[in-house]
Amino acid sequence: MKLIPIILLLSLLVSGCGDSERARQAKFYAFGTEIDVSLYGVDADTAANTVDALEQAFNNVNDTWHAWQPSTLTRINEAIAKGESIAIQPQVAAVIQEATVYADDSQHLFNPAAGKLFELWGYHQDNWFESRPPPAQEEIDAWLAAAPSMDDISIQDGTLRSDNKQVKLGFGGFAKGTAVDTAIAALKQQGISNAIINIGGDLRAIGRHGDRPWRIGIRHPRKEGGMLASVAIEDDESVFTSGDYERYFTYEGERYPHILDPRNGYPARDNISVTVIHPQAARADAAATALVVAGKDWPQIAVSLGIDHVMLMRADGQIEMTPAMTEQVRLSDPKQEPLIRQLPTQ
Repeated sequence: MKLIPIILLLSLLVSGCGDSERARQAKFYAFGTEIDVSLYGVDADTAANTVDALEQAFNNVNDTWHAWQPSTLTRINEAIAKGESIAIQPQVAAVIQEATVYADDSQHLFNPAAGKLFELWGYHQDNWFESRPPPAQEEIDAWLAAAPSMDDISIQDGTLRSDNKQVKLGFGGFAKGTAVDTAIAALKQQGISNAIINIGGDLRAIGRHGDRPWRIGIRHPRKEGGMLASVAIEDDESVFTSGDYERYFTYEGERYPHILDPRNGYPARDNISVTVIHPQAARADAAATALVVAGKDWPQIAVSLGIDHVMLMRADGQIEMTPAMTEQVRLSDPKQEPLIRQLPTQ
């Protein structure tokens, strides 16, 4: 994921009538993608004040968590590689500890300690999309033997350490959700209660769009520009999707997606797109990644993560979803028959 300082591309656009009833929209650029912010029911001054708050929120995330350009995260990884301890700020420790919870809940299918594996596959660089051979099996086997995980991270009295030098932290399956949660908190501090922040199709919404819910589209993983479904959300919900179409490279006709299975070191293949709904964007982001990796066993992992709204497309094109998800999803193809999967009880 390319993290760059955000640039304001478009001033607030105003539509509708009545100053406090207008829908106000701003577009930014960060994380290598466009960020759309929609505000409803706020006056012009309040809307303008959000710009600086959002810019600061996204810049802070960028400066802290970039995986390969100089950042707090790269300094942490340098210390781990040297077998050294490093002092970290409380807010940095909180994010790492939060990611550790999600890793445990996902049975480590979401594994932010797997940065070296992503590096082997060429995904920790700006030109990740260029064609190249996959890593040698010996390299993958060496990484699997080291078995880096978030359990190898120790944080005590503001100091981080890991005795496994193969640990390399990376939050590509988590940073967007963290940024969105931070941005929503900034909006709430401005007194805004009806808004949506959309970052490349992943989003969190609070309140409503006037007298109706927010409705967003879910991209079809195999139809360029096509929509798989639409989802209605309101109050405070996040919608995050992970899929094999987002980042991949091809080599000798073979497609290699960027979502890697830490159990075997290779790209996940069984599920090609997973969408989840959850109040917290960070958990939704981590869960969407983990459920792609989980394959056919995704219901068990969903329960472990506390996620009950799931829709996915398997590699054979079959759509599966939970009963709760059927209440909020409208498939674009009315002839498509989803398979309803009951979640197991704990």
